[in-house]
Amino acid sequence: MSANSEPATTGKADKADKADKPAGSGPGLSIPKVPFWAQIVAGLVLGVLLGWLARSQDISWLYTTLDKIGSIFVQLLKLAVAPLVFFAILVSITNLRKVNNAARLASRTLLWFMITSLIAVAIGIVIGLITNPGSGTGLTPKDGAKPEGSGSWIDFLTGIVPTDVISPFTELNVLQIVFLAAVAGIAALKLGDRAAPILALSESVLELLQKALWWVIRLAPIGTVGLIGYAIADYGWDLIGDYATFTADVYIGCALVLFGVYPLLLVTVAKVSPLQFFKGAWPAIQLAFVSRSSVGTMPVTVRVTERLGVPKEYTSFAVPFGATTKMDGCAAIYPALAAIFIAEIFNVQLGIQDYLLIAFVSVVGSAATAGLTGATVMLTLTLSTLGLPLEGVGLLIAIDPILDMMRTATNVAGQALVPVIVASREKILDHDKYNSASASPIDEPDAADADSRETAVPVPA
Repeated sequence: MSANSEPATTGKADKADKADKPAGSGPGLSIPKVPFWAQIVAGLVLGVLLGWLARSQDISWLYTTLDKIGSIFVQLLKLAVAPLVFFAILVSITNLRKVNNAARLASRTLLWFMITSLIAVAIGIVIGLITNPGSGTGLTPKDGAKPEGSGSWIDFLTGIVPTDVISPFTELNVLQIVFLAAVAGIAALKLGDRAAPILALSESVLELLQKALWWVIRLAPIGTVGLIGYAIADYGWDLIGDYATFTADVYIGCALVLFGVYPLLLVTVAKVSPLQFFKGAWPAIQLAFVSRSSVGTMPVTVRVTERLGVPKEYTSFAVPFGATTKMDGCAAIYPALAAIFIAEIFNVQLGIQDYLLIAFVSVVGSAATAGLTGATVMLTLTLSTLGLPLEGVGLLIAIDPILDMMRTATNVAGQALVPVIVASREKILDHDKYNSASASPIDEPDAADADSRETAVPVPA
């Protein structure tokens, strides 16, 4: 070996060497790596400060800048929604052929989606009855306005089947996209080997979309500055004061489900540690809080669910399915509280049958929320079912972005929770991986994990 030659090293050794010596560091100099959660927190704090500055000092250019930053971030998330949902559902359905008792797993998943939704809507109703969120707000029916679009059972049921294959993607009708993907996935299963080229292409496209969405996810701290800053600059603290009881109810209700019901189910049903679950799922929960999009968070939710020991083939079905139908925050707690709030504003008395209808709508109609930011469609569906004035939606639009953060975080936590519960009960959960979630940080996947899951989307570091 010559004096100028270098010893051969393996890929893992190179990665280890790079980890020990960050790029751009000199002798004795080490640049610390800022965890993703810390970047998010910094974005939240900076957003609040800039929003307060823009509002208090009436700085129009700062107000506009915050609006544009937040809007662009959300738009980038939405850009990938239609193709991401289609290929994720298609691939997830076809991946079920690799899992034993696929039909049983699918039915158990749907069952637990319904059970947790019922629990969540019951909590929302109880909190609303105790606190009377519409009383003492000073709001009147004149303060409301009908939404431009509304949901009804006729629209919901007939709207599942599209009139063509293009409109669902151009109009971003996620429910119709799910229908098309489900039909395509089932057809591919029936074709067997003849569908192999299509499935290979679909998996490649899904990987491409996930990779592109990963770049957007890395922008979440910047998007946080814009979204939070604009909310503060536009609405201010006075608006939160007007809706103080309702806002507190939504956050308390979501917190009870997120940190009360979910841990209880993990202990009593799944027989696993709740602390380990939150350690593993936290990257997805925090991203959901910022992005306000279950679908936008879906690649990260898939990643953390796999890291919690749920088999990849089952995860690839359960999480995309949950991202479009599993909405404990937006479709259970929120519409229950909102219905009570609006009924009190409009002086409408709700009876037992009305509360049962709220529960029914929450369980059956949750797909109407479509995993996008906001829950207006679900709210109008609930109000129309109860016969409440749709003008009530206008009372809640202004405060919605602030509420949507906690709602979406609860949604995503539930989307990771149910696969863990089902996998544990069906004896397919890898308990060693689940229990090692804290030992192997989710935001720094090791080489072995990356090699074994080439299609997985890495969680932000």
